[in-house]
Amino acid sequence: MVISVGTGRRSIRDAVLGGGVQGGGGRQLYYRPPLRCGLYDGSVVGGQSVDGLAAALSEEAAADPVRIPDGAAKAKNVLILMSDTGGGHRASAEALRDAFRIEFGDAYQVLVRDLGKEYGGWPLNDMERSYKFMIRHVRLWKVAFHGTSPRWVHGVYLAALAYLYGKYARALHRTEILCSSCRGDFSHCEVVAGLMKYKPDMIISVHPLMQHIPLWVLKWQSLQRKVPFFTVVTDLNTCHPTWFHYGVTKCYCPSAEVANRALLRGLQTSQVRVFGLPVRPSFCRAELDKDEMRKELELDPNLPAVLLMGGGEGMGPVEETARALGEELYDDERRRPIGQIVVICGRNRALRSSLQSLTWKVPVKIRGFEKQMEKWMGACDCIITKAGPGTIAEALIRGLPIILNDFIPGQEVGNVPYVVDNGAGVFFKDPRKVANQVARWFSVDVDALKRYSRNALKLAQPEAVFDIVKDIHKLQQHSAALTRIPYFLTSSFLYHI
Repeated sequence: MVISVGTGRRSIRDAVLGGGVQGGGGRQLYYRPPLRCGLYDGSVVGGQSVDGLAAALSEEAAADPVRIPDGAAKAKNVLILMSDTGGGHRASAEALRDAFRIEFGDAYQVLVRDLGKEYGGWPLNDMERSYKFMIRHVRLWKVAFHGTSPRWVHGVYLAALAYLYGKYARALHRTEILCSSCRGDFSHCEVVAGLMKYKPDMIISVHPLMQHIPLWVLKWQSLQRKVPFFTVVTDLNTCHPTWFHYGVTKCYCPSAEVANRALLRGLQTSQVRVFGLPVRPSFCRAELDKDEMRKELELDPNLPAVLLMGGGEGMGPVEETARALGEELYDDERRRPIGQIVVICGRNRALRSSLQSLTWKVPVKIRGFEKQMEKWMGACDCIITKAGPGTIAEALIRGLPIILNDFIPGQEVGNVPYVVDNGAGVFFKDPRKVANQVARWFSVDVDALKRYSRNALKLAQPEAVFDIVKDIHKLQQHSAALTRIPYFLTSSFLYHI
């Protein structure tokens, strides 16, 4: 199937529902292509094959060499916008914050804020609760994800929200104060004040719904030419179209597949970077010795270990899989275990209590919410997890073969072929099949375990978070070369979402 991106002059209607703001610039795109997912074989982007994507991005004309000016300057304010709809957005935001601190010290003051929860009215301040409710009822989430994917659906919804907030941003811009009546009757002024009080020199969004309204606010405050806006996509493969707003300065994508989607949504190659998913520096630069980690964590030094996770909330068939592992990793003939189990239950206290009440024939460690996952991953030989992008990225960095046993419909669907097609792991939903695979790896198929580990390391991008902040730093030093939003396309309500 051939998919192409149309170009040329667009009507007002297209500008609202389907058009594209042509990005400027011509800066070189930094692209380190991971192995491709077979899901996209033969597809075409903008009239060229996916195989040519890396070449197209690499051939983007480079601007003048970046020169960092001498002398100290006052700290630049970086505002990172996120939402606690899943743990991955906050984790990525904090990873970026820490990387700025490590690379540039006091040159940047980085603030991580959930603007919707802290300052917004409904529905922005209710996104976390709504998301958790729908994730517990995955069919409802699947309908919501795919139902809002068409451009005309989310375009109208976001245009209405952005115009509502932008209307009060314009009032604020004219009066330079918030009217007391607005503050009493509307929460929209509060969002504008919440954004503007930080006086950001740049804004980074790590959530698909934290772009449209801030861009409107910048427009009404006449700051769109002064404050660069960056998007860091935190979905590894499939992702919602609202991630891609072509008014952004740059869009940092974790994989070639996400870059394809960005181009299909109207972004220019000059706006797209592919570095990988940002993982916290304490994880990606940790130098760990497996024997030392096992000693510190009180694991058996002579048995291979499997790490079983269900995310921060302990979701998925964790208990069923743990029980199956307990049976499969015990050799009845020799009456001894062939492996050991580490179960991370997250915040799911009921799951932890249930597992602790069982009698096990193999060594088992049952843990709650862990903040030092790099140690547990460093001590284990493979991992069983749902297809969350953050956990996958971390497992790849540690070279862990991955068994995916579940996924959230929508944004996590594509993570399965991303792992499987690149030879970094396998996918089974049946707990018995999962346990049997681990038993084979730990007994008769050790060579396969090593092969999957090598492939995982090839797919890993441990320096992604540092590559992103370094690139933002270079672009910030040369703001004149940044992509900007043409004013004539933002001077009315009909502003594309």
